[in-house]
Amino acid sequence: MLIDSHCHLDFPDFQEELDAVVARAEAAGIGCMLTISTHLDKFPRVLAVAERYPNVYCTVGVHPHEADHDWGRDAQKLIDLARHPKVVGIGETGLDFYYEHGSRPGQFASFRAHIAASRESQLPLIVHTRDADAETVQILSEEQAKGAFPGLIHCFSSGPYLAENAIKIGFSLSFSGILTFKKAEEIRAVAAAAPADRILIETDAPYLAPIPHRGKRNEPAFVAHTAATLASARGATVAEISAQTTDNFFALFKKIDRAALIQTLAAA
Repeated sequence: MLIDSHCHLDFPDFQEELDAVVARAEAAGIGCMLTISTHLDKFPRVLAVAERYPNVYCTVGVHPHEADHDWGRDAQKLIDLARHPKVVGIGETGLDFYYEHGSRPGQFASFRAHIAASRESQLPLIVHTRDADAETVQILSEEQAKGAFPGLIHCFSSGPYLAENAIKIGFSLSFSGILTFKKAEEIRAVAAAAPADRILIETDAPYLAPIPHRGKRNEPAFVAHTAATLASARGATVAEISAQTTDNFFALFKKIDRAALIQTLAAA
């Protein structure tokens, strides 16, 4: 089994053929998909996708681009929404200083509210960070000192500083199709050096399609290409990487009943 730990199945890109997209993922050996919330006002649509398929789960959260426009600074609201059995994570949240669609004060406030919700619920925090490594590490470290919370850096696209500090506080690293890109040597080096129990894979679909699909719409089935590149970078077999990243996913997203999911898939 492979798992796509981060995709956006509620996006309009998939609206016309969602059943086919999920079927292709299953045919490619993707046993579970995690579809990610980016706006709370669109969360019902995210949840509806998760409720529609037995092997799709979701998160609740607000992307940093929306930090000034959404209601993601209310930790209790996030906690309340996360009580649904299909909601297994908090986010995506974090800092994006590349586009800065959200103001920095707004992003900081939203990030810390999501962390509070993760700490209270003990659901993993899904962190988006771009051009904000130092600030991300600072906030995560400050907040971990107040009380532990699980989480991961999604779509890891930085260097050793962020990776080492994220691992130090107990986080995992999730690698997307960027890992397959020709100029991603530094990311592949990080992926090769990361502890085996801290690596996951994702698509971030519909974005960042891996080679050989680069430039096309991404979809969960394509996570197999990222798994193959991760295996090559680590000197492992695809089967080993599949087993390791799947084990890591269920170890992090503890709310998912792995045995029940496997039984459901076997009966389908």
